[in-house]
Amino acid sequence: MDNYNKLFIDGRWQPPAGAGQLEVINPATETCIARVPQGSAADVDCAVRAARSAFDGWSRTSSDERRSILLRIAELMEARKAELTTAISASMGCPQHIATWLQVNGPIEAMRLFAEHTGITEQTSEAGHSLVWREAVGVCAFINPWNYPLHQFVGKLGAALAAGCTMVVKPSEQTPLQDFLMAEIMHEAGLPAGVFNLVSGRGAEVGQALCEHPQVDMVSFTGSTRAGVEIARAAAPTVKRVTQELGGKSPYIITADADLAAAVRYGVDDVMINSGQTCTALTRMLVPAERSDEVADLIRARVAEISVGADEGAFMGPVSSLRQWQQVQDYIGIGLEEGATLLCGGPGKPDGHTTGYYVKPTVFSDVRNDMRIAREEIFGPVLCVIPYSSLDEAVAIANDSPYGLSSGVYAATEQDALAIARRIRAGLCFVNGGEFNYRAPFGGYKQSGNGREFSAHGVEEFTEIKSVQLGKPAE
Repeated sequence: MDNYNKLFIDGRWQPPAGAGQLEVINPATETCIARVPQGSAADVDCAVRAARSAFDGWSRTSSDERRSILLRIAELMEARKAELTTAISASMGCPQHIATWLQVNGPIEAMRLFAEHTGITEQTSEAGHSLVWREAVGVCAFINPWNYPLHQFVGKLGAALAAGCTMVVKPSEQTPLQDFLMAEIMHEAGLPAGVFNLVSGRGAEVGQALCEHPQVDMVSFTGSTRAGVEIARAAAPTVKRVTQELGGKSPYIITADADLAAAVRYGVDDVMINSGQTCTALTRMLVPAERSDEVADLIRARVAEISVGADEGAFMGPVSSLRQWQQVQDYIGIGLEEGATLLCGGPGKPDGHTTGYYVKPTVFSDVRNDMRIAREEIFGPVLCVIPYSSLDEAVAIANDSPYGLSSGVYAATEQDALAIARRIRAGLCFVNGGEFNYRAPFGGYKQSGNGREFSAHGVEEFTEIKSVQLGKPAE
């Protein structure tokens, strides 16, 4: 990994205002692999002013020009896919062979898809004697997470560029490296100076300054619900638009007549991939009480197949940091104290892993929905199995949560599953093994956030709607 000692502001690499640096730690080896600048409020101000200066010009570019640049960015991402994969794998722990398809391929596709929506600012509709069109919202601040850093980077940046916005990006302190690579790509793609600016640093300083800056028009944040509340408070005095993709504790209903083996395998893999560090993970598996024993046997069999490590055969890498490892361990302890049955895994590191922030793939059964492990986001490879006696009870349990980001249903037929999906209060539902789709909008209900990312709906979030009232022509 390279060490970076400059920030990308106004189309060039510039030294930060201060001399502080942040260490990037490889969670598989517990060693420092790179350092990046610790930006400050002064750096934020410089970057925001650059974005403001660039806004008028960029927002008035043609949709064809913006489309060409987005496609060029996607091409350059494809050419540097190996570097992007290595940067993500080394800093957040996802095994490299999985990070390629899980962390990088999708964002490249998404960038190409955003190029289809640049015409949004050139469309006009009529409403009586009025014209209605959309314009870019302005200067945007992006505060990104560490668990899917490129995915969320592209979900915000691609949509904003398509709409004609300019931006300042703050990567997570834990996983900033792919953002620095993306800054190089932005420059090579020919993005005008000031449209994209990168300021690394701590949330308490850089994130706070972005939220409070009077020349920032919109903040898009991905992270925990707790942090999202603070983001909203910081942005409120300047009445910014705030969109957020926050926490989740997603339910997964398996019906009594479903293909149980396929349904259980899908559910276990969904939670364990990326070491459970997925906001949409289906961490509450709701199963028919009469089939609990069968489910338990299937879970044990699948978990026994999961290899933990960083090599080519590993399905699960370490969690992202020592802090995250300790949080997961604390929740495993809470589950035991609450009386849940430990079906697989448990406290401590897996056998053979003394170094690295590895967690055993852990499953609790006989979980009640009022237990903390069923209500709070653990963000690790911990699955809770909750029995239900009727479908109505399953739906009630699914909706009994402060969160509403995602959900899942596995039923005998797609029609049956869709009928259940309509009853669940969540912004996303995976039906009978469905996969994430970059052509569809993504976002949550309730305390899982507001706004949508990806697809045309995601681009709309970065626009204002203007209504033009036409007068009658003079006689």
